[in-house]
Amino acid sequence: MFAKLFQKNTAQQQQPPSPAQPPPPPPPAKDNVSKGGLTLKDINPRIGLHYGIPSTASVLAFDHIQSLLAIGTLDGRIKVIGGNNIEGLLVSPKQLPFKYLEFLQNQGFLVSVSSENEIQVWDLEQRRIASTLQWESNITAFSVIFASSYMYVGDEHGMVYVLKYDAEEVKLVPMPYHVPADLAEDAFGTSSPKNRSVVGVLPQPSSQGIKVLIAYEDGLMILWDVSEDKVVQVKGNKDIDLKCEITADSHKEIGHKLSDDRSDYESLVKEIAALCWASTDGSVLAVGYVDGDILLWNLSSTTATNKHAAKSSNNVVKLQLSTGDRRLPVIVLHWSSHGPHNECCGHLFIYGGDAIGSEEVLTILSLDWSSGIESLKCVGRVDLALNGSFADMVLLRTSGMMGTSGTLVLTNPGQLDFYNDTGLSSSMSLQEKRNHVSSMKYPMVISTIEPQLIVAKLGLVFRDGKFSKALSEAISARKSQATYSYGNTNWPLTGGVPSQLHDAEKYQVERLYIAGYQDGTVRIWDATYSTFALIYVLGPEVKGIDVANANASVSALEFCSSTLSLAIGNERGMVRLYKLVCSADDMSLKFVTETEKEVYTLDQGDGPQCTAVFSFLSSPINAMQFANSGTRLAVGFHCARVAMLDTSTSTVLFLTDSLSGSSLPLKSLAVFSNSFDLINNSEDTESTIVEDHVRLKVFAMTKDACIVVIDGNTGSILCSQSIKSATELTSPSIYIIGKGWQLHL
Repeated sequence: MFAKLFQKNTAQQQQPPSPAQPPPPPPPAKDNVSKGGLTLKDINPRIGLHYGIPSTASVLAFDHIQSLLAIGTLDGRIKVIGGNNIEGLLVSPKQLPFKYLEFLQNQGFLVSVSSENEIQVWDLEQRRIASTLQWESNITAFSVIFASSYMYVGDEHGMVYVLKYDAEEVKLVPMPYHVPADLAEDAFGTSSPKNRSVVGVLPQPSSQGIKVLIAYEDGLMILWDVSEDKVVQVKGNKDIDLKCEITADSHKEIGHKLSDDRSDYESLVKEIAALCWASTDGSVLAVGYVDGDILLWNLSSTTATNKHAAKSSNNVVKLQLSTGDRRLPVIVLHWSSHGPHNECCGHLFIYGGDAIGSEEVLTILSLDWSSGIESLKCVGRVDLALNGSFADMVLLRTSGMMGTSGTLVLTNPGQLDFYNDTGLSSSMSLQEKRNHVSSMKYPMVISTIEPQLIVAKLGLVFRDGKFSKALSEAISARKSQATYSYGNTNWPLTGGVPSQLHDAEKYQVERLYIAGYQDGTVRIWDATYSTFALIYVLGPEVKGIDVANANASVSALEFCSSTLSLAIGNERGMVRLYKLVCSADDMSLKFVTETEKEVYTLDQGDGPQCTAVFSFLSSPINAMQFANSGTRLAVGFHCARVAMLDTSTSTVLFLTDSLSGSSLPLKSLAVFSNSFDLINNSEDTESTIVEDHVRLKVFAMTKDACIVVIDGNTGSILCSQSIKSATELTSPSIYIIGKGWQLHL
């Protein structure tokens, strides 16, 4: 249907620019690493995974059929979220904010418009840009025709164009059809101001996309019939014939006043700031203005027999959220009806319109005009207190086009809250207009604030390692028993498909994400695929043993890939050793202090087992590293002392004196071995033969970039060197890359 309509050429055709294709992928990087010549050009870090809401999030879009949410940012990223921790990140080549963001519903494509007026179509399955089109003029309005691949583009010159995304050709196609800028002038019978911008393009809900409402910034609105190329109706400031004026002030009783006065609007230019349909059949339009007014326009009784609009009823109802003279512009309007067949009752969501200087809230009015628009009643008001400055909101549509199941509100920085309709409806009250409405925050896969994340590490698990199969089987069993619930309310997003499904029988863990928190806990996720799965939570306490300072904040983590051992250091100088996979011989725990070593017998249990606790120096642990296939653990303390632990016998081999003459803290350390011991596939990974022939060197670095080399077997100082510079240096970490003695700060 749309193909025939939009193939027509209209008068005074102004062709939009031809679509530009996405840039070609960059050439593959040269393998200089294997040649021993690593350069800065070879280091090109890219985001592989991203969890949570970006702090620069600014705009939302929702695909209510596939139940997917898209979040655009101020720096050119788009986060797409589905159900069960399914998240994807799209990154635009240009780090620019997005003005508009909309799904092609149920088609797997997302359309974005950047601040530089570049239209991008994203292929969600491929996670890349499918097609781009650079618009020559400033885009001031944008919308997608529901259940189609067609979209309207309004610009600063008053033009409205039509685009189509051709999935087979994989490109944006400008259609020959357009609505000319002088259309409103002819229909209204007045001269138009220069560069009258289009501020809204809304397809009428009940017209199957045949009719579209076009709004201009100076208050003029036309209802255009695409099939017949004519104006169905035109509205403007001259048509304002108030039948009712309602003041829903949060500090006063809701007031209703009948009015037939139009004198205030005849010569007044009311600039439009926001608009939305306020009925399921497109008979009522809600318009928010820069002066804080909200007008509900009755568009129901309209017919036209020629190219000009027919005269119709001009019933208009004005809503005000405050009686003050100075009010905020109405920036956002959304409508949710009480049911798919009840277009006379519903909730109007409003951001703005309140008195200048008032608390920042999202206001919801419950409206009823079952007796006619001129008898409209406001029967309730709720103000949602925001957790941060407002960014955007979307209504989660249900089976009815205008019905909803809830509301998602985005606030800065990067906070997403869900309000279900049941809670909002129960809070509607004339007596208490500022009820507290509880919300459900976006369920973070990896907690960063509550509790506060202190340190994290990505651990590799070798597929052919001795313990890999046992760990994979244990994690698969835990996943099959996992349930996802968030209190009494279910998180509304359910869409998306995991990027890579696996067979539980053949599944092998390859990566673990380990995070340490301020409350002393450690959480471990399976990070093999892009959908992280929480598998273990290690509490700070050791079961059956009273350990002082165990609840201190985690300050350092280290993971051994060959033995699947985990070392946890805290700010009180304690080191806890865990084995993710244990045998019957690992059911004892050694508690090592400065003066003694105690041995405890542990009960066999599921999951990681604590095998040793070291507490011999009361100083925060800043760095740790395993060596010699996990049988050695170098520990760097804040007081600039270094210890070497033998994990096989749970003993302290040595503890150095302070390495810093100026009492500066140790920041990082690295262990070098003359034996390539990343993995040992022999049955006895703790072979004394291996230990006797491995010479270890520990490189410790203090805050002022002084590097001290320690003999890892004896603890003696071999040499030290400071990096001299005219300015003060603060080097946070040190790494050994490759098999040689190349240090990287």
